[in-house]
Amino acid sequence: MSSTAKADFAQRIDAIEEAYEFFLAYASQGLPSDLTSDTGRQVREYLKKCDAALNGLGDAILAFVAQAGLDQAAYRAFVAVIERDARDASAAIQLVLSLPAIGSQVIDNLNASIHLRALLTDLFLVDEILKTAAR
Repeated sequence: MSSTAKADFAQRIDAIEEAYEFFLAYASQGLPSDLTSDTGRQVREYLKKCDAALNGLGDAILAFVAQAGLDQAAYRAFVAVIERDARDASAAIQLVLSLPAIGSQVIDNLNASIHLRALLTDLFLVDEILKTAAR
């Protein structure tokens, strides 16, 4: 199996998880705006990286499944769930990015969003399934 699809999927998961972890740290700082500190300025970068990783996530999973020689039919329904959750999380991220100033409270609310949490849970599940199935 070529590792291209596997690497792409892993990079996307890493970007999403790193962003979420950064968001947790940012939320705990109580900053009124992203314009007041270096950490604040980084929040937009993480939001954009996370959003980019969400774009085409379902296709990336199906490419990994295909390259692993697994039956795509078994994955399609759950990939549709992931795509929906990725679109919903992306919509929330884009809304946050539209703000002129992003404070810690907004990021805390984004972290608590069911859309982002559902997506993370979906990714943990499918990642573990793919690791098991591709062995």
